[in-house]
Amino acid sequence: MLAWTKLFRATPSPAKPVWATIGAVLRGATARAVRPGIMSAMLACAVPAFAQSAAPAQQAEPFDVQQLFASTCGWCHSDAGRVAGKGPQLMDTQRSDEFLRNRIKVGKPGAMPAFGEAFTDAQIDAIIAYIRALKPD
Repeated sequence: MLAWTKLFRATPSPAKPVWATIGAVLRGATARAVRPGIMSAMLACAVPAFAQSAAPAQQAEPFDVQQLFASTCGWCHSDAGRVAGKGPQLMDTQRSDEFLRNRIKVGKPGAMPAFGEAFTDAQIDAIIAYIRALKPD
């Protein structure tokens, strides 16, 4: 019981992290008996908070296909894909949706990077729909 009293009275300083304070208080047989429980409790409290904060952030960001195209694809597909640049013109392309999906996911060696890891299937479908809807400016 004495170790718990010391632990709760001990206050970490900026120069001494919490881990060092806990380690200084818990020594010997008491430390070996209590340390696993303390570590488990600390980890159990930390992990759910991190996991919960990650999911809403992804859902909160709306997907703007025009902005994505301008910032990612527009470097090579000029005028938002309406004219040829470093990459081909995409407006009025005769390529199939499956070809476009594969090209976006896998890329073309030496010409276009692969975006399969960067975009979800739903995002790639939105990009293809954007390409199909392109009209002269």
